[in-house]
Amino acid sequence: MFAKVKSSVFIDALQFQLNAPKGNCLRGVLKDDTGNICRTIERDIATDKEELTWGGLNDLPYGKYTLELSHGDDEMRMNLVKRV
Repeated sequence: MFAKVKSSVFIDALQFQLNAPKGNCLRGVLKDDTGNICRTIERDIATDKEELTWGGLNDLPYGKYTLELSHGDDEMRMNLVKRV
């Protein structure tokens, strides 16, 4: 695992701890429970260990989401919940 989400429940932002080689691009896709893409993010990794905050999620409706992260050939998927 190259990323760890601090909490699987979010309100307006997601916080990650990244543990990945620097210089590569992190790509994230946030999908709702029907599989529709709600947000995407792409960031270059500056250090081997980095903390990242993905903000601007407060206008998404409450419910279940799936976060798909990819970093080079590594991919991971996490279930999240947006709540009040």
